[in-house]
Amino acid sequence: MSRTRAGELAHRVPDLGALELLLAVARLGSLGRAARETGVSQPAASGRIRAMERQLGVTVLERSPRGSRLSPAGALVTDWARRIVESAESFDAGVAALRDQRDSRLSVAASMTIAEYLLPGWLIALRTQLPGTAVSLRAGNSAAVARAVLDGEADLGFVEGLGVPAGLDGTVIGHDRLLVVAAPGHPWTRRRTPLPRAELAAAGLVLREPGSGTRQVLDAALAEHGGLAPPLLELASTTAVKAAAVSGAGPAVLGELAVGEELSAHRLVEVRIEGPAPVRALRAVWPRGARPAGPARQLLSLTRSQRVEPAAGG
Repeated sequence: MSRTRAGELAHRVPDLGALELLLAVARLGSLGRAARETGVSQPAASGRIRAMERQLGVTVLERSPRGSRLSPAGALVTDWARRIVESAESFDAGVAALRDQRDSRLSVAASMTIAEYLLPGWLIALRTQLPGTAVSLRAGNSAAVARAVLDGEADLGFVEGLGVPAGLDGTVIGHDRLLVVAAPGHPWTRRRTPLPRAELAAAGLVLREPGSGTRQVLDAALAEHGGLAPPLLELASTTAVKAAAVSGAGPAVLGELAVGEELSAHRLVEVRIEGPAPVRALRAVWPRGARPAGPARQLLSLTRSQRVEPAAGG
């Protein structure tokens, strides 16, 4: 159907509410009873029928002191209206089935830190709101998460880093400070003054792999000092980096969210550095131009209500 033809129909065919009112009149034999059934006043119902007659150019009801009844033309219009309403009901049922199918599952991709330290709480809260939704989660670095969302393998992604990955839209849901940490006894833990950034850049560190949000933010923070030296160890998960640091393999740079427990238990010590600690934004991301819907929108709302920010003064 051409766009012009569709536009003409929109002006010539009554809306569904008017057609449903006409069907109610035909079924109940009274405009007053039809008005009550459809939840409008009788004057409003009468006005709606007159507007339909003007739109169609035919009289559909014959009015008399004894009431209203379908005209011969109205009987024909009623038969056609019934088919339209039945088609609309079929359309509505089909769309509802699509919504039910969409709402029955949610696929999420998240960077390591968010997957390990934030998503479990969000998903528990989501479960109380949408108990019938099955959630699948894949964890990876921020680059892998972006690919999964772009490829349609995840309905919603969570990344860390400097900006929204190409091809995606997103919103900041919190921030996480990057801390330099080392096992007790490392020479850096005995410093009385902050560690110069140039010394941090030149040191061999236990690091996440390229493509991780942590690595991206750290690279940018140390760019003016020549960038990062070759890593002492390069590991593919936050848990592995943390375990290596705790074992004494070397100092590491990790998000505050990931090392809070180890710092409290003195298994790791924070090493202060010159200037403010680098901060990475935590973002929810989705395909450009396609706002999250259904369970993905519900999860996004939860992350906003439980926004994550570094502790004041930390």
